[in-house]
Amino acid sequence: MSNPSDVGVATAESINPFSEQVNRILAGAIDLHCHSGPSVMPRSLNHIEAMHDAEANGLRAVMIKDHYYSATPITEMLNTHFSQLNVRLFSGVPLNNTSGGFNPYAVDHGIKLGAKLVWMPTFSSLNHIEHERKHQRFPHTIKPMREPTPLTALDESGKLREEVLPILDIVAEHDVILSGGHLHISEIFVLFEEARRRGVKRLLVNHPTYLIDATLEDIRSLAGMGAYVEHSICMFVPEAVKFYEPPMLKELIDAGTVERTILGSDLGQVGNCSPIKGFRNVIGICLELGYTEGQIKTMIGGNPAALLGLDPQ
Repeated sequence: MSNPSDVGVATAESINPFSEQVNRILAGAIDLHCHSGPSVMPRSLNHIEAMHDAEANGLRAVMIKDHYYSATPITEMLNTHFSQLNVRLFSGVPLNNTSGGFNPYAVDHGIKLGAKLVWMPTFSSLNHIEHERKHQRFPHTIKPMREPTPLTALDESGKLREEVLPILDIVAEHDVILSGGHLHISEIFVLFEEARRRGVKRLLVNHPTYLIDATLEDIRSLAGMGAYVEHSICMFVPEAVKFYEPPMLKELIDAGTVERTILGSDLGQVGNCSPIKGFRNVIGICLELGYTEGQIKTMIGGNPAALLGLDPQ
């Protein structure tokens, strides 16, 4: 890894987030973690605004994520209605209580409608619920919701639950992405091992150090088994939640390797900066940390494209 001075960047403050260099790196990026609305969560932009913002800044695609519903019908409609834009929207199926939990019917329907990803339980996962009870730092819904029924991928003996297996088979059959959601890292390893045995090829772990409790060694192991590891931009940039400082990002990228790391915005919440501003800021951080333009483009564009099965640019 080169020093910041090797790429001609001394400090993050010296990097103009709207410079030609940042524009060049941002072109062709893909955001796999956009929280636009409508949603029962407070959102700062809607799906149409997210689409226009992405197109205006050179992004190639955006994955819309809502914890309570699949946005696939909306993304399919918007892709058709705004076909003149040089950006595509995608979504997936979140396996929370509102989708019936580990519901193979929801997965089958969602994929056949166009979903490219299946998220294991997030807000409804036992791991998420236990974390929230201890720390109470996750955003809340605009209106109170029914108490969640906790979901875990493992039974009392530590084996994968039988109801999860048909979902893995459907994901493998259609070659879409399987995300570990907000399951604990101990659940994700068991899940991914069985998923690979059943032919699932596209594996994703979201924000491994937040809620998931993955260590650097866990991240090395995930990358070694062929999973992509996505770090949330919102946790590293100003004007967002910013739980971690830039040196932490370097440790995480180096553990998972540039070739298996994805940077997704995880933005769209009220009170945080826009997803696009998050991308521009994290590009500056990565330049400061010494990553080359090509390496950054791999993490924000090439790797997400490979995971989605899109042609490389």
